[in-house]
Amino acid sequence: MGWRTAPAAATHAGRPDTTVDRHWRADARRALHYSLAFAGLLMLLDWGAGGLTLPRAGLWSVLGILVLAVFLPSRVTAGDGWLAVQGLMGERRVRTDALVSVRRYGGIAAHLVLRDAHGRWLELDLHVLEANPLIWHLLDAGARRSLERGTLRHGTQVLAELADRIDGLEARAVLKASGLL
Repeated sequence: MGWRTAPAAATHAGRPDTTVDRHWRADARRALHYSLAFAGLLMLLDWGAGGLTLPRAGLWSVLGILVLAVFLPSRVTAGDGWLAVQGLMGERRVRTDALVSVRRYGGIAAHLVLRDAHGRWLELDLHVLEANPLIWHLLDAGARRSLERGTLRHGTQVLAELADRIDGLEARAVLKASGLL
């Protein structure tokens, strides 16, 4: 066990043992604003050019919905021993206390792919873990149990690097809040 962790704590979603991405609502609202601005601008330009008709307004609305689908973030929820990602195509859930592998993909838009012993998998944006220490600590605690049980065979180095990064971000935030940085 080469990575560090803090005790798991969780709140939210009406269940005391569940935590959710605390930035999801703001990100979803932003996605809605982008899509409304896009569709509204298209309709305004079309109206200004004198070509706005009901079918064209419907087309611009459909394009606005597609923009919403692109920008709408997945909703991440975690609890003791599990992690779930709810997207447009449904929910994916893994048992973090039965992980088999943790892999990191991508550069700037990096994400993790988690696989559990039951054959389930999910993709998770690293920014969600960086912005939500409670979700990170629940994932970390579950991964530690997987390692103790011997199911986690791939990804301990990825978790160690992620722990260093997230713990460093938390330490900088504490120092900044206290006026020492």
